[in-house]
Amino acid sequence: MSSIRVLVGTRKGAFVLTSDGKREKWDVSGPHFGGWEIYHLKGSPADPNRLYASQSSTWFGQVIHRSDDGGTTWETVGNEFIYEGVPGTHQWYDGTQHPWEFKRVWHLEPAQTDPNTVYAGVEDAALFRSADGGQTWQELPGLREVKGHLWAPGAGGMGLHTIVLDPGNPERMFIAISAAGAFRSQDGGETWGPINNGLKSPHEIPDPQAEVGHCVHRIAMHPSRPSTLFMQKHWDVLRTDDAGDVWREVSGNLPSDFGFVIDVHAHEPETIYVVPIKSDSEHYPPDGKLRVYRSRTGGDEWEALAKGLPQQDCYVNVLREAMAVDRLDPCGIYFGTTGGQVYASADSGDSWLPIVRDLPAVLSVEVQTLP
Repeated sequence: MSSIRVLVGTRKGAFVLTSDGKREKWDVSGPHFGGWEIYHLKGSPADPNRLYASQSSTWFGQVIHRSDDGGTTWETVGNEFIYEGVPGTHQWYDGTQHPWEFKRVWHLEPAQTDPNTVYAGVEDAALFRSADGGQTWQELPGLREVKGHLWAPGAGGMGLHTIVLDPGNPERMFIAISAAGAFRSQDGGETWGPINNGLKSPHEIPDPQAEVGHCVHRIAMHPSRPSTLFMQKHWDVLRTDDAGDVWREVSGNLPSDFGFVIDVHAHEPETIYVVPIKSDSEHYPPDGKLRVYRSRTGGDEWEALAKGLPQQDCYVNVLREAMAVDRLDPCGIYFGTTGGQVYASADSGDSWLPIVRDLPAVLSVEVQTLP
């Protein structure tokens, strides 16, 4: 029987949650790196025991760790992230230009076929790649050449938070930046183009035709349909069926189209999940009711999934990295909250149970389906 490993990054350490294929009883390991913010940790598709973790502290700075035994032990690897050439400037909150400054790694994305190749999305926004298991990092500078002087930080900073690799075409990849937008490369990250046609941000960007500057919160893809992407933007849920050339809104009957997470069912490429949040100033569920919403039609028509979730006096947030989907059948859905709960559904969202309730605020959730 397959087993499941859930990787949880929190404000005060990393936790590894494991279960058999029934997903009824869970073992909790951690905290690893106790007291440190773990922005993200993720396993390699090519070697599930190879994990990468991004550890950060305002006092000690950024540290990257690697595990070769599924998170039992860890070693520190390379932590030098140097922008190539003269970094230049980007737009600041007040509209002035501000120098590019490395702060932390937001997202780690191991390559599909090589456990030693891993991508890192950082703040201030840039994309780095390591081909030696995280020992050394090199920027892919072509991304920042796409009107980088017009990029600006969102409320949480100017971070590259999403990296989506096309499983059928190793040369094609997608990234998202808050607040610059979504971008696509067709040549393995050497050159890039913006893919923001159809995004509307009237409160942030006066120009409706602006190519960059949109606050994209998350992008998701089903591996069987790599040209169909789903997006949770600052406001609006959207989809594209041509790899980002044109987006259209599919928010439909959601109670709020603000949110952070979005993900896709493992076996139904038109079934997608979001967690609506009341607004960009009130980061909690509408009416204090924590609900996941599911669309089986690729958007527009949504149903609330509330069984097992708190339906009164719940004022937690679910951050952009904090939802994941396993590959079992029926597939499991997992998400974590800023209240320290990690919820799991073993029936594709129909019902929910908390795996753990009292962790530090959850920053990221990833899941591995193990043989």
